[in-house]
Parts: sequence; C-alpha cells; structure tokens
Amino acid sequence: MPIPKKRKNETNQKFVNRCMTNKTMKEEFSNTDQRLAICLQQSGTPKTNGSLLNNVYNNLYNNTYGSEEFVKNLDSMYIPADSEYEDFGEKIEIIDLSLAKYMYKNPKTNEIYYFDRKSSYKKDGVYLIYISKAAEYQGRKVTLNKPFRTPKGPKKFSVYVKNDKGNIVKVNFGDPNMKIKKNIPERRKSFRARHNCDNPGPKWKARYWSCKAW
Repeated sequence: MPIPKKRKNETNQKFVNRCMTNKTMKEEFSNTDQRLAICLQQSGTPKTNGSLLNNVYNNLYNNTYGSEEFVKNLDSMYIPADSEYEDFGEKIEIIDLSLAKYMYKNPKTNEIYYFDRKSSYKKDGVYLIYISKAAEYQGRKVTLNKPFRTPKGPKKFSVYVKNDKGNIVKVNFGDPNMKIKKNIPERRKSFRARHNCDNPGPKWKARYWSCKAW
C-alpha cells in the first residue's frame, strides 16, 4: 500500500493532517498512534517537535469527535426547548441561574464565575475580581448532562456539563453529515473498538459523548 508523499512546498502540518485523514491509511492503520508515527516519519518531522504533535492531535480530535468550549457568558448561552433534548441515559442536573447572583472574573484567564453571595473568591491561586451583580440571569435554568440537537452546527449535538474544575462547558460532538448505525451490531462493535469506548474518558470531553451515542 503506497503511503502518501509530501508535496512540493507542503508544510509538515498540512502533510501530516492529509496523511492522517487519507482513506487508505485509515483502513490500513486504524490505530491513530501508529498512523501518526508513520505519517510523521514520512514527513521528516523531528520526533521532538511537540507543537506539531499537539496541533495534529487537536485537529484530528476535533474533526473526529468534536470540541469543548468554556461557557463564559451565560447571557449568550443557548437554552434548548424540551423537544430538542435527547435521552442518552445520563443522570441530569439542573442549574438554577437565579442563584448565580454575583459575577467574578479571573484576571489571568478572563474566565467568568458566578456565586450566590458577594465575598472574596480564589481560583487556581488567583483572586477573582468582582464585576457586577448578575440579576439579568435570574429565572434561567440550564440542564446538564442532557444532549440536544444543534441543526446549525458546528456538530450534530451539544451538551452542557461541568468539567473537572467545576466550570460549565459546552461539548459539541457528532458528525452532522453521518447517521449513527448502532442498530447494526457489526458497525457498533467496530466503532466502539476504534474509539476505545470501553474507556471513553471524562464526560467533559467529546469522545465520551460520541461513545455514549453508539
């Protein structure tokens, strides 16, 4: 099987991404780590080039599974209608934003936090800066751990969850151009094996929810 070759004036980053997504390469080398090693070797990329490795992994991960983003502004948070939610069998949690009365910001990361009382707060060793009273958010409720369809993208589904730091993040997952075929045992078994769904990782990552869908 011919391995893709680097084109003239093609950067290592572009070549490795093209090599990794090559249909024949994916069929021949289903293990992502093995395929990446071969593509990097073919590109002539030094093994110590960690930034390229990180970029390749991030691009592949986002294309395959989806992405995660911090919810920094609750005022712009999309609140789905009941009919838009999907049941993935997860235990749901409802956050009442009427309790989030005071808004604080991390001066280093610009992340926004909400608390039910005004006080002195610290995150990751940094004191938070008080911004304002978030009265405009009263009465809004967010359902965590319950995916909803997103017909306008960027993926087929999104879900609000808490990450390991207790922040609310929006996880986007699922290829909007493909149908899930978990009703076909062979397809389901193949998907779950390829993506190591026996160990899907934390629920604030897209792979967890892609595996749940299958």
